[in-house]
Amino acid sequence: MLAGVFDRIGSLTLKEKEIPTLNSEYDVKIKVEAASICGTDVHILADPPGHPATTGVVLGHEFVGEIVETGSGVSTVQIGDRVVIDPTLVCGNCSYCKSGHAHMCENSSTIGIFEDGGWTSYCVVPSMNVHKISKDVPLEVACLAEPLSVVVNGIEKINIQPGDNVVILGSGPIGQIFTQAVKAAGAGKIICTDFSDFRLEYSTKSGATRTVNPNKEDIIQIVKEEMLIGADVVIDCVGVLLNQSLELVRKGGKILLVGMNDHAETTVRQYDITRNEITIQGTYIQNFDFPKVTKILETNLLNLDEIITHRITLDKIHEGMEVMRSGEAIKVIVYPE
Repeated sequence: MLAGVFDRIGSLTLKEKEIPTLNSEYDVKIKVEAASICGTDVHILADPPGHPATTGVVLGHEFVGEIVETGSGVSTVQIGDRVVIDPTLVCGNCSYCKSGHAHMCENSSTIGIFEDGGWTSYCVVPSMNVHKISKDVPLEVACLAEPLSVVVNGIEKINIQPGDNVVILGSGPIGQIFTQAVKAAGAGKIICTDFSDFRLEYSTKSGATRTVNPNKEDIIQIVKEEMLIGADVVIDCVGVLLNQSLELVRKGGKILLVGMNDHAETTVRQYDITRNEITIQGTYIQNFDFPKVTKILETNLLNLDEIITHRITLDKIHEGMEVMRSGEAIKVIVYPE
């Protein structure tokens, strides 16, 4: 089978690989139907890399497929089921796993980053990492289960109320899904920012009531005009904008930190946080949110098909990576055949 393999720093190679076999009685084999390219994949393939990965691994951690083989111990899914994949592998035994915080597992790994993933035709994963989803959900939309799980985990932390005014900093894929999610939760005004006018056009489709390119407009002034005392909630999807978030949020408001940049070092005026009673919450991947995600996808609450900008076959994966790097794409869907 053809596979997209991370073979060395900065390099993705298409290689022929043997179809994998089950490793345990609790494994399942999936025939990959569609996958997507994530911003994390772009970081992995940068030189120097912005995210670690295992050399020789088949990339692709956002994918959907059909069960074609199950181990003897598998009882939760059966051959013929369509499933989405939770890519996070956890040990189940560390203190975090046992206390209900499996996403903080001390021994975690990731399918499609450290273990073989979905940029190929067949993939073997533990049955505990797959979640059945209706075949009525379009394949391309089902591919977005993993990024949606990240958003659901974050939304739960900020408890959006009907009428809340929200600012979303960064209009990449996660920013787009947050926009749709806060709108579905009843947010009032939603202002989205990005340096890319291309992405901002999609933010409008996702539900933004106003978009701002900071190269052309003053976001702080616009928030004052639109939201008067400031935003009830600010969501930083970039990973370096805490100080700007503090300028945009109202007293007593909330800031959700989603984006991650290991190289960013920010000096923060703690006095402002204390004096204005600002709640700052970090959020990382997801924590048992996939059952909620499949319900959201099956009930068609969001318009995730709106943010799919490109569809390619696996043999064109390098073209997909280039368009992601250019910033002229939101989500790129990859079909193995």
